Amino acid sequence: MNEFKLPTDCISVGIGQWKVTRAPTGLRAILGSCLGVVIYDSAQKIAGMAHILLPDSRGSKDHPGRYADTAIPAMISELSRIRGSVARNGLVAKIAGGAKMFDTQGVMAIGDANHRAVLGQLESLRIPILTEDIGGETGRNVTFDTTTGRFFVKRPGGKLYEVQ
Repeated sequence: MNEFKLPTDCISVGIGQWKVTRAPTGLRAILGSCLGVVIYDSAQKIAGMAHILLPDSRGSKDHPGRYADTAIPAMISELSRIRGSVARNGLVAKIAGGAKMFDTQGVMAIGDANHRAVLGQLESLRIPILTEDIGGETGRNVTFDTTTGRFFVKRPGGKLYEVQ
């Protein structure tokens, strides 16, 4: 059985927020249909996590952290400032969330819409996705370790596991 050691110092990322930090401080979020998007520079051990609530801002300038189309570019901008480079080479992504929390279809399938929007954003920015833990019918707690680059998930009633 694998024993996982989570970072002891973590920043919590609330709904509609993004946070950027460097090792040894980790990042964590509690996700349902929201998507947690980690963008990581393993050379500098700097990472950001966005807790995306909705796929598209539809031009709204309020609360950019809520939307895939505004949160990801804003987080990358902050990462670039800390890294000292606007180049996106060396950045990779890890994503989780997008659960189907309610028995609905179509426009209310927010988890699926969030996933598609995040994939589109990362593809357009040419940031490769290394791992993802998407979908299902329950939420999850996620923790990203900036020191090791490991991404951990725990679902309610389940065991902690690493997304690889």
